[in-house]
Amino acid sequence: MPTSFRHRPALAAALAGAGTLMAGTIAHAQEAAVPDAAAAALASLPHDLSPWGMFVTASPVVQAVMVGLALASVVTWTIAIAKTVELSSARRKARSALAMLEEARSLSQAAEQVGFSQGTAAALVRAVVAETHLSADAPSRDGLMDRAASRLERIESAAGRRMARGTGILATIGSTGPFIGLFGTVWGIMTSFIGISKAQTTNLAVVAPGIAEALLATAIGLVAAIPAVVVYNACSRAIGGHKAQLTDASAAVLRLLSRDIDRHALPRPHSNSRAAE
Repeated sequence: MPTSFRHRPALAAALAGAGTLMAGTIAHAQEAAVPDAAAAALASLPHDLSPWGMFVTASPVVQAVMVGLALASVVTWTIAIAKTVELSSARRKARSALAMLEEARSLSQAAEQVGFSQGTAAALVRAVVAETHLSADAPSRDGLMDRAASRLERIESAAGRRMARGTGILATIGSTGPFIGLFGTVWGIMTSFIGISKAQTTNLAVVAPGIAEALLATAIGLVAAIPAVVVYNACSRAIGGHKAQLTDASAAVLRLLSRDIDRHALPRPHSNSRAAE
């Protein structure tokens, strides 16, 4: 038998052993590469998981969402403080003016007590006084009450619109804040999944920081939206109460005008000029 045929089994065994050794080496290298990738991913993770640290390490889109929601929260509290001061002052003035109108015996007396003071109730009195002067030459005073009521209604509507100014912003923030925060959360989670695929690991330590940054956007959205809804409802109730005060003041002014008409106490320029002659 030739020598080459005798050495073939040994050569095959040697090749098989070398292949097994190479396969084991490659598998060991791959197993070592995964921990290395995970270790690299862990090393690149943010160590500061405070709200500010998560904001700094968030993606630009999520950062923009957070900044917008933070500004919306500032706007909410600014409107809340401004409306609290404005409505408190307006309701206090309306209460004192309503008490004065209830005690007045005539429209001229109410006008003297109002004087040049500011406020919606004072504007109501001055509007009716102005209408009585404009209607002094009218042959009949049957339409005076209607004209005066029309003036008062316009003043009430203008005061209501002025008091409601800014509450629309609160409604917008309250209704859209959670959804804007949810958009930031979805974007942040999507970015986290992309980072997971690049790191080739599902280690919770790698996944958690990115998801926490994304959820922070939703938290800020709720922080902006919840106070906006509460303040909007409080302002709506306060504005409704103030409108009721203005309605009562208008009714009191119209009662004074009706008394003056019944007493024939309205000024008549023609009769005054004849008396002077």
